Amino acid sequence: MKISRFPRVGSAVMVGALALSLAACGSDPGAAEPAGEGSESAVDLSGELNGGGSSAQESAMEAWRAGFQSQYPDVTVNYDPVGSGGGRESFISGAFPFAGSDAALDDEELAAAEAQCGEGGVIEYPAYISPVAVAFNLEGVDTLNMTPETIAGIFAGEITAWDDEAIAADNPDAELPSTDITVVHRSDDSGTTENFQEYLYTVVPDVWTWEPEGIWPVEGQESAQGTSGVVSAAQAGEGTITYADASQIGELGTVAVGVGDEFVPYSPEAAAAVVEGSPRVEGTSDHVFVYDLKRDIAGTYPVVLVSYQLACATYEDAAIADLVKGFYSYILSDEGQAAAADSAGSAPLSADLRDQFLPSVEAITAG
Repeated sequence: MKISRFPRVGSAVMVGALALSLAACGSDPGAAEPAGEGSESAVDLSGELNGGGSSAQESAMEAWRAGFQSQYPDVTVNYDPVGSGGGRESFISGAFPFAGSDAALDDEELAAAEAQCGEGGVIEYPAYISPVAVAFNLEGVDTLNMTPETIAGIFAGEITAWDDEAIAADNPDAELPSTDITVVHRSDDSGTTENFQEYLYTVVPDVWTWEPEGIWPVEGQESAQGTSGVVSAAQAGEGTITYADASQIGELGTVAVGVGDEFVPYSPEAAAAVVEGSPRVEGTSDHVFVYDLKRDIAGTYPVVLVSYQLACATYEDAAIADLVKGFYSYILSDEGQAAAADSAGSAPLSADLRDQFLPSVEAITAG
């Protein structure tokens, strides 16, 4: 099944608020076995690698930093969590040799990235799968049930009070105040925003009528930069609601989302089941692994963030090629996936998915 890729607007690279220092030494990044799984070193990695993008990956990147630097102490990898839009733009321009993005490259971006990468083309695969929590700050309330129609109505600005009958109907035991609802959304070009909108547009297009993109379409609501920004803003105000990678929501209350006749709370396992049950998009190259997410599978958590890693199959600089290959091999290793799960609460990729992605990473070379 071929899906359309929705256009994005307003992408702008922002000077990073944070750089994650990653380092490494040990197994051969060119070996068939990923770094971290015991292969002998044939290449001594050293030098500096700069990338950035998705802020939702920030906690996972911290974990990958710790694991990779324990193996390669002569390497420094800087990851700037400027947001997915900034990451994609810098990758396409050649400023970042690798990037993280919470939304797949659209057709125009993919063509531009392939032109930048040259003959080998683009490598694009999901390395980080996590639920996007619908999170709120309401005194005395830790969890609420909401249908997709209710969630869309709130974020569209049509449901404006916490005791609205649409919320009360599915939460008969909750003591709901008449407090106004304050929606907090991302101010930057965000893959999390696009994933969240794609869920709403796919499931309740009669309520959420905006086509998905990385820029929030509703005016007049509160906004903040990055994942940490919206979480901080939601924590600071009573009656707030936002959407964010579940690993970073802290003590905020969360929504169990309606799927069919049940309400499903977020969990890494329930989010991963969406990807496992979804087909790969047709018509892309052998190195591009993008999925047409199914949002109505019983028992799954449908508001899922699938965060992609971007790289070129061929680099002019052999040292950069080795560094990208080594780092991405570590991310896909058992050790790397377990580290992200422990640190960020993400869902480890299945062995089957990793077996599909690894040959593309192992093919990275200089040319």
